[in-house]
Amino acid sequence: MPITTIRTELRGDGVTLVADRWEPASARKGIVLLLHGGGQTRHSWQRTGIRLADNGWCALAIDARGHGDSEWAEDGDYGSNAHARDLVAVAAGLDEPPVLVGASMGGMASLLAQGDHGIGRALVLVDITPRAEPGGLAKITSFMESGLAGFDTLEDALDAVVAYNPHRRRPPRVEGLRKNLRLRDGRWYWHWDPRMITYRENTDDHAEVREARARAAARAVRVPTLLIRGAQSDVVSADGARDLLELIPTARHIDVGGAGHMVSGDDNDLLSGGLLDFLDSDVAYTHEVTTTDYDSPHHD
Repeated sequence: MPITTIRTELRGDGVTLVADRWEPASARKGIVLLLHGGGQTRHSWQRTGIRLADNGWCALAIDARGHGDSEWAEDGDYGSNAHARDLVAVAAGLDEPPVLVGASMGGMASLLAQGDHGIGRALVLVDITPRAEPGGLAKITSFMESGLAGFDTLEDALDAVVAYNPHRRRPPRVEGLRKNLRLRDGRWYWHWDPRMITYRENTDDHAEVREARARAAARAVRVPTLLIRGAQSDVVSADGARDLLELIPTARHIDVGGAGHMVSGDDNDLLSGGLLDFLDSDVAYTHEVTTTDYDSPHHD
């Protein structure tokens, strides 16, 4: 029986979040939350979500606040702390602790939510660490700012994506990009709130504060953790990966060859394979679960 995509709504911290849900046909091994990067939508996780369900996991790919079909924040709060609060609210509505799988922005939110609140049974960071490379972050910001005026055609949007990442192994297609854009007044605009770029916590002036906050959260993580890094990433360097492993000594690390920062788009198949290996070896239930299995920084 083919895996069905189920559109659902979840309660965040003062906002309604839209998600795609995939349920396994067999006994469920657990719940995986899939969190996208800044400027993306839940659709970037579709192939991973289906593959997880095929392998016994319930997967929920969530549009972050201000992205895709989720609500925009009335106060324009798109800092990592707000995204983390949304994850805490979502986890509170589930019937078991989820596995948190976050790329870039979604990974930082996952790290903060896990470090501060211990909401998950495992943590997977996709090309994000507390120590991020300023040059790579600036490139992302520049790309996002370049699209604020919209595009005449979908093909123009595709050209912009290819120019940003010309070495992507599997170039995006126009029809795939359509899910991430909306037609308004004859022009195509990315489907996210532009206030995200200018929100004070996301500016360069707060870089040191953001890093210190992330490092403190990482030190508090007690669950199985995996870093999946794009081998060609300009955001997470080899030194950044080593730094994370020092902050979370029990963490594991794999590189995805041929992939850049947006690993889930560059090589989704390899990402899914490494993720499944980790889930089945380190996370899948092998015994009756009790609350003590989910250690948090508040319980030593």
